[in-house]
Amino acid sequence: MLPGPKQQGIGQVVSNEKSVKRRGIQSVGVGLRVLSALASQKGAANLSSIAQAAALSASQTHRYLSSLMEAEMVKQEQRSGLYDLDAGAIRLGLAALSRIDIFAMADDVFAQFAKDSGRTCLVAIWGDAGPTIIRWFDGTPPVITSLAIGSVLPPLRSATGRVFCAFGDPALIERIGKTVMRAEKRAIGDANAILDDVRASGLAMVKGDLIPGLRAVAAPVFDLQGRLVLVASALAYEGMLAPDDNAIAPQLLASCKQLTEALGGKWPLESASGSPSRRRGGAKESHTD
Repeated sequence: MLPGPKQQGIGQVVSNEKSVKRRGIQSVGVGLRVLSALASQKGAANLSSIAQAAALSASQTHRYLSSLMEAEMVKQEQRSGLYDLDAGAIRLGLAALSRIDIFAMADDVFAQFAKDSGRTCLVAIWGDAGPTIIRWFDGTPPVITSLAIGSVLPPLRSATGRVFCAFGDPALIERIGKTVMRAEKRAIGDANAILDDVRASGLAMVKGDLIPGLRAVAAPVFDLQGRLVLVASALAYEGMLAPDDNAIAPQLLASCKQLTEALGGKWPLESASGSPSRRRGGAKESHTD
C-alpha cells in the first residue's frame, strides 16, 4: 500500500498560520512606509525618489505602489508617470485632522518635558488681552510665583510675549493697543533687534526683575498652516544653575517641534540657532515667562 499524503500536526498548522500573519503585518508596515515616503515629497514624485525615501528597491516600491493605487491611496499621472496621493489618502488625512485635540496633545508633550527636564513649564495662547497662560506643569522642585493659569503676560517684556510678537499674526498683536506696546518699547530699548534675535534662534530668554531670581526660556508651536498657535516656556529660579539653561533651551525647542509635527505642521525653524541672545538693550525686564 502506498503511503498517503503526509498529515500536518496541529502545532505545525498553528505555526504556519502565525508565519502568514507575520508576513501580512510586515507587508502592511512596508506599504505604509511607501505611502509615508510619497507623502514626504513636495509634490508628485517619480519611482526612484519614492524608493530612495522608503529605503527600498525600485521593484519593491513599484509593487507596493500598485497595491496602494488599487486601494485609492495613490494615483499615477498619465502623462508624466509621476505618483501622488489619491482621494483615499486625502480622506484619511482629513479624518485625522478632525480628531486633533491640540490642548490634550500639548498636555502630553509638555508634562513629559517638565518631568524629563525638572523645569516648571507653562503653555500660553494669545487671548483678548495678550499672551495668556492656559497650562501649568510643575517641575522638580516646583517654582513658586505669583503667576498662574489665566495670568496675562506683557508682550515685549516676557519670553512668552516676545515669541508671540516675533512669530505671531501682527494684526492680532495690534489688538492689545499701541499704548501698551509703546510703553514696553521704551522700557526694553530696541524691540526690533530683540525680536530679530528671537526669530534667528527660535527662542526667547529673559531674566526677571519684577519677580527676583526667576528666569525663563520660551519657544513656539505651529499648526498645519504654519500659524503660531501656542508658546511654551520653561522657568528657573536662582537656585538653579544658569549654565543649565543652555541645555534646557534646545530640549524645549525639540518638544515644540515634536508637537508642531504631531499637529501636521512642518517645523519652520530648522536653521534656528537654538541659542537665544541675552540682548538687553539697556532694558529692564519685569517678567520671566
